[in-house]
Amino acid sequence: MSHTINAALVGYGFAGQTFHAPFLATTPGLTLRWVVSRDAAKVQAELPGCLVGSLEQVLADESVDLVVIATPNDTHAPIARQALLAGKHVVIDKPFALDLAEAEALVELAEKQQRLLSIFHNRRWDGDFLTVRRLLAEGDLGEVAQFESHFDRYRPEVRQRWREAGGPGSGLWFDLGPHILDQALQLFGQPDWLQADLAQQRPGALSDDYFHVVLGYGTLRVILHGSCLVSATMPRFVIHGSTGSFIKFGMDVQEEQLKAGLRPPVAGWGQDPDLGQLSRVVDGQSQSQPVNGEVGDYGAYYRGVCAAIKGEGANPVPAQEALAVMALLDLARESDSQGKRLSCQKLSD
Repeated sequence: MSHTINAALVGYGFAGQTFHAPFLATTPGLTLRWVVSRDAAKVQAELPGCLVGSLEQVLADESVDLVVIATPNDTHAPIARQALLAGKHVVIDKPFALDLAEAEALVELAEKQQRLLSIFHNRRWDGDFLTVRRLLAEGDLGEVAQFESHFDRYRPEVRQRWREAGGPGSGLWFDLGPHILDQALQLFGQPDWLQADLAQQRPGALSDDYFHVVLGYGTLRVILHGSCLVSATMPRFVIHGSTGSFIKFGMDVQEEQLKAGLRPPVAGWGQDPDLGQLSRVVDGQSQSQPVNGEVGDYGAYYRGVCAAIKGEGANPVPAQEALAVMALLDLARESDSQGKRLSCQKLSD
């Protein structure tokens, strides 16, 4: 494929407007041709020249190569199925289905249709995660014994939105869990076991707003934690190893930059002002030093999608890798309901 890839964005809520449209409209080789939204005036004001219509119109347009799905979680798989059957390549925001079986059916269909199916795990390109990945690869911490990944917020009141409404695919675990599960899998691979605690802590909560999930890898413990009732400043990453510890405060800046209307390559894009701290004990003396962070780059995802569709590169997030995330999302819910540790061995069989 040598021509510009025409994309259609289905859904123009927070995810579509903030994370997808900016890159679909600016990635070389991609053109955002359609948006499916109930708010045509908003789309046309922000994306002049872009067509606004229905999913049926998008799928009937033979010039559309790629359909990007940024709708509520319970609609991801049904829309993706329609798009694949219409011969379109597909990108789905995480999580790409409601359970593992639904996800596996989509992967099978994409293979049958010989179309790209990619999942938007954009936080593989968070600057702080890239920094952690570099530290672990360089061995600065020695043998890692404990890895904590926190995604905490302070939202004490339940909002009137689908993510908190208690329906299929709602809740903090399905919202933030896929991000930090995917990061953990990228760093450490499939765990031996998992134990999860999901809870509804806020008054009037209809879906989980707290999770604490432990993944076991031999002697290593990976702790994934998220809450809506954390008003204090907590670390994003805490890592302890045989030769050092690393602590990092602050979230990747790209989301806030996008919400502020900034776009790469604006000066300072993806540059984290909060440096992590590496601590070691050398000759009995404690030493601490700042660690320069990597630059975040969400745009790498859509550059990769473009290259993959053109046959010039690999799928940046293959659906097979996202299936591993879906499997652990499911297993965590099962662990929570049973109140016990569950083996991940069957997921590898």
